[in-house]
Formats: sequence, structure tokens, C-alpha cells
Amino acid sequence: MSYADNFDRATGPFYEEVADEAQVFEAAFSRGLPIMLKGPTGCGKTRLVEHMAHRLGVALHTVSCHEDMTATDLLGRYVLNGGDTEWVDGPLTRAVREGGICYLDEIVEARQDATVAIHSLTDHRRELNIERLGGLRLRAADGFGLVVSYNPGYQSVLKDLKMSTRQRMVAIELSFPPSSVELSILVEEAGVDEALAADLVRLGQAIRRAQDSGLREVASTRALIMAAALVDAGLSFRAAALAAIAGPLTDDPALREALTVLIDTFAE
Repeated sequence: MSYADNFDRATGPFYEEVADEAQVFEAAFSRGLPIMLKGPTGCGKTRLVEHMAHRLGVALHTVSCHEDMTATDLLGRYVLNGGDTEWVDGPLTRAVREGGICYLDEIVEARQDATVAIHSLTDHRRELNIERLGGLRLRAADGFGLVVSYNPGYQSVLKDLKMSTRQRMVAIELSFPPSSVELSILVEEAGVDEALAADLVRLGQAIRRAQDSGLREVASTRALIMAAALVDAGLSFRAAALAAIAGPLTDDPALREALTVLIDTFAE
């Protein structure tokens, strides 16, 4: 199995459950409750959503939020089509009409008006207000679920999700998996042997333990998978770890050198 070949139509995207996150997700979805996934970059938030959409048998509408994203990008807009003007639903409106999960990845990156647009969907009303369609109030279809995610450790320094929004949602807190689970993830995702996976897991844990390293982020499970895939493609352990882990983590020469020294201890 290659790094890119981790989706089987029968079983769905590979996801290794750590605690009760899938059970909480399914219970919240069954009652129409919005879900907030909290956790560091690359810990598996998006993969959990993909796994649950397949497990529940519903469509998935994923939106990668960014600082220029507005409510219009979520709700829809009028466009010209052959000289005529017609309305085109955005991903949130489409999910509300048709059912399925609308996943707003890294929601705090979006502009405030985009966040406000979801409020009426996150309480008992389960309605979407679309002012540009004459104040249309669109009732969420059966099987609609709203899921948002963000990284509280990094983003709360610059941005955070308002408490009025947070308290409307069921929170599922994720972190990097235990070493035994992370090892099995690397073996499954990258198709490497357990010895290599174990070395990469130990490297990742060593970087995460360096609390005062000066790094803004640490080695994620996703980064370890990419490093494993590079080794499987023919790179040395050192070259793969530098490219997939040290390089993305920092541009600071001193920090890069410290990471290189640490990588070399595992590459021997």
C-alpha cells in the first residue's frame, strides 16, 4: 500500500480509533448536534471526518477555511450563465439542502461573517438564513451535520473561536495517538515495516517532548507518514526526515541544526 492508496471503497478511509471519538461523533450526528474537533495540526481530525462520513453512509462537503473566505463562499452567489443570472449554492447550502456532513476545516481562519452564518444551524432551529435569496430560511435536511475543526494550541494565540459559537457544539478533543497506535498507522498508511515505523515514532515523540525547543509546531502524525513514504520510495531515513519533518517545522538555522542532530541519532 502506498501513502496515497489509503482509501478502500468497502472499508472507507483508514482511521485508528484511540478513545471514544467515533462513538461521540456518531451520537452527536444522530441527534443533529454540531461537532467541534480540537487538536494539533496533523493529528487526524480530517481523517476522522472522512472515516465517519463513510461509516454513516453520508456525503461529505469539505471546506478548507482561509482568511479571505466569506459567508458568500459558504452560502452561494449569483453567477452569469449564457447571459442569464442564476443562483449557485455554496457547499454549506448544498449540504443543508441535500443532507450530509459539511466540514469546515480550520474554521477560525475564516472571516467573522462566515462564522456568524452558521449560528442558526447550530441551535434548535437548524436553519440557514440566506439574505440574498430574499431572506430565505432553509431548514436542514434529514442527515445534515455540521462539523468544524481548529488547532487551539497554535491558533488561539492569534485567533480563537468565540465562546458563543463554541458552546453551541459538542467538542471532541484529539491529540497525537499513543505510540503503539501511531506505529500501526504508519505501517498501514505508508506500507513500511514495523522497524522503520518504530524509529519514526520515537523520533516524533522526541521532538514533541522538547517543550522549550522554540518550535511553533511539533512533528505531526501526518509528517511521520510522509517521512515513512519517502523512505519507502528510496530515500534514506535522514533525507526523508529532513524533508518531511525538519524542513516544514522551521526556517530558523539554529532550530534546523538542532533537529538535524536529533534526526541523526535515529538515523544511525
